[in-house]
Amino acid sequence: MLKQLNRADLDLLLTQISDEYRLQVPQLLADGTRQLAGYTGEAELSLTGEVLQRKPSAFFFPQTQRLLDIDTAGAVAVPQPAEKPLALFGLNQADLAGIRFLDRFFRAAPADDAYLRQRNGALLIGLTGMAGPDNCFLSLSAGDCDIELVAVKESWLALGHSSDGEKLLQNFPEGDKTQLVRMRHLNEGTAAESDLLQQASQLLIEDRVPDQFWMEIADRCILCSGCNLVCPTCSCFCVQDRNRGEITERSRVWDSCQLDAFMREASGHNPLGTDALRTRRRIHHKLAADVERWGEFGCVACGRCDRTCPTGIGMMAVAEEMVKCFGPGKP
Repeated sequence: MLKQLNRADLDLLLTQISDEYRLQVPQLLADGTRQLAGYTGEAELSLTGEVLQRKPSAFFFPQTQRLLDIDTAGAVAVPQPAEKPLALFGLNQADLAGIRFLDRFFRAAPADDAYLRQRNGALLIGLTGMAGPDNCFLSLSAGDCDIELVAVKESWLALGHSSDGEKLLQNFPEGDKTQLVRMRHLNEGTAAESDLLQQASQLLIEDRVPDQFWMEIADRCILCSGCNLVCPTCSCFCVQDRNRGEITERSRVWDSCQLDAFMREASGHNPLGTDALRTRRRIHHKLAADVERWGEFGCVACGRCDRTCPTGIGMMAVAEEMVKCFGPGKP
């Protein structure tokens, strides 16, 4: 199903979605960053510009998430889902890929019910800049988003990739299929990043990166854990209990593989006992271990860690250094 929406149509679509969902749309904050925030119909949409500051996957896997309450008698109560499911509008390809990756991780047996309480029934609307499964880097489908919007001059082509998406679009004007032409220059940056990650991944799989490299990279790390906080595919967490009088609240909180207590055992032994080992683990996990387990990188090349890291050891920066030092033609 292909539809074409002008600005009035887009506003109407968002209003319809907000009736059934807790709709989050990109808005420009006072500090110049773009953020997903609740749709009111009044705030100005921010459809272009820098990547969203907050990773959209955090709506389904928040930094702190209440899992259950335990009373003094031992009775357990589990939080109930909100009345309306979430809808996230304006996601780019990397955002959608990050959510797809977490979906696969948290739906794998045993399925994570806390994640699914947020994710089930949610609506994803991509703003990708190119159209259709044959014409975009990620081959968008119902598994990636429900509606895909593609900017064409002063309007948007809209494709429904799921039954919910098609239902929402059914009353809008038909789109012109002749406009489904790929603009290759839009993908040049993404293709280059993918090639760089592929080369770095191969170096890790072949164990061609020496320990000294990780020691030098780790020396730059100030343990801010920003790389993990902004990464849309990071899934590590710890569990905390807090006493609230008659109730004990059990929550999970994001954890960081860069912190020295990340894998420390009760005995005091830590299999990742040095900064170098933890730094290597962060990169190796995304570019080698995830490839082995899931068949794809754990990095979606969103660039958030590279923008966040104050010492220049984000994923793309480290991958570039690896390829430069140990890539083809290097001893």
